[in-house]
Amino acid sequence: MLRRQIASLLPTLLRTGTAQNRYATFRPLLAFQYHASQQRTVADTSMFSSQFRSIRAYSSLLALNDLRDNPGARKQKTRKGRGIGSGKGKTAGRGHKGQKARGTMKFGFEGGQTPLRRRLPKRGFKNPFSLTFQPVGLGKIAKLINAGKIDSSELITMKTLKDSGAIGKQIEDGVRLMGRGAEHIKWPIHLEVSRVTVRAKAAVEAAGGSVRRVYYNKLGFRALLKPEWFVKKGRLLPKAARPPPKQKDKVDSIGRLPAPTKPIPLTTEEKEATPAL
Repeated sequence: MLRRQIASLLPTLLRTGTAQNRYATFRPLLAFQYHASQQRTVADTSMFSSQFRSIRAYSSLLALNDLRDNPGARKQKTRKGRGIGSGKGKTAGRGHKGQKARGTMKFGFEGGQTPLRRRLPKRGFKNPFSLTFQPVGLGKIAKLINAGKIDSSELITMKTLKDSGAIGKQIEDGVRLMGRGAEHIKWPIHLEVSRVTVRAKAAVEAAGGSVRRVYYNKLGFRALLKPEWFVKKGRLLPKAARPPPKQKDKVDSIGRLPAPTKPIPLTTEEKEATPAL
């Protein structure tokens, strides 16, 4: 076995020895050429080293591999039940037995005694019949008419006010017409809203227009403001709902679906109540 290894190493040793002897005569010449080239490269690099020294120093500050978190910025998660050496092994910090060691209780549970939410007295109430109306002033409507976003020759409904941006998109129970900016209404306009103040109604009627209070329920408002929703679902528009008994005296008529474009003609009683111009 040893003889075979020595026989395989002899040819490689002979080749390396002859190669060293072959290039031994050229070593002084190669060394001279190497030193000359080194001197040229040192002279060339010294010219540019001073120019790029500041750039290298600045770029070293922006290296991505130098970014580190502040000490203590990242805290490792506590691993429970991983041996007594961690301090959270075995019982994992819960102690021995008991209700708190076995599971969780519902929010507000105080061990059987009367909880705080039951010890405190009740105060106030929430009216289930309360209504929330979005206010809109006559001055804002006049501004949109002057801007060309509302056509004063057509009936102005709550859908018109929503599309023009006079009111928000979320209409809970309707729109209340306010008298703010009533001096800007100088031409007749016809409106259909949920509620109207005395000052706003007087200003509109003084200019030759009319205001009608109409009733829509939740489904009716959806059909009025978003009729495309029913088309998308493949449903028919619902019929207009009648107002409940408590709101009959606060509305003039039932809302029309789809959104109307012409006002309802005044009745004989309304004509008599309207002052002559």
